[in-house]
Amino acid sequence: MVDVGAKAETARTARAEGSISMTAETLDAITRNTVAKGDVIATARIAGVMAAKRTPDLIPLCHPITLTDAGVDIEADRSLPGLRVTAWASTTGRTGVEMEALTAVSVALLTIYDMAKAIDRGMEIGSVRLTEKRGGRSGDWER
Repeated sequence: MVDVGAKAETARTARAEGSISMTAETLDAITRNTVAKGDVIATARIAGVMAAKRTPDLIPLCHPITLTDAGVDIEADRSLPGLRVTAWASTTGRTGVEMEALTAVSVALLTIYDMAKAIDRGMEIGSVRLTEKRGGRSGDWER
């Protein structure tokens, strides 16, 4: 791990995004909440937040940090067709929360795939990326 002991504690936030494309029929089933496994969007939101909290258990050498906020938004995008996932994480600490935001997006997308794969194995996850980070020695960054 990188030693962050000498760094100042500052407010830090990060946002990430990603998408999953699917057939229009699969998107309709998800938005109408008729997928056999249950409410895909609600489950993916919860999975994303839980993943943000467990990031250091999943990513080697990632510092365990206390999150002050984490969340996931999921919106239907008929132009894909599919879903767009946005996640954020915040803390006051010595290291950033980019990995927590990216992990939240990734796990939310994987949850969507898992819950809907029985009706559409051709779904495609893509464009997982950091969109913004605030705070810390390196300053603010925005895509």
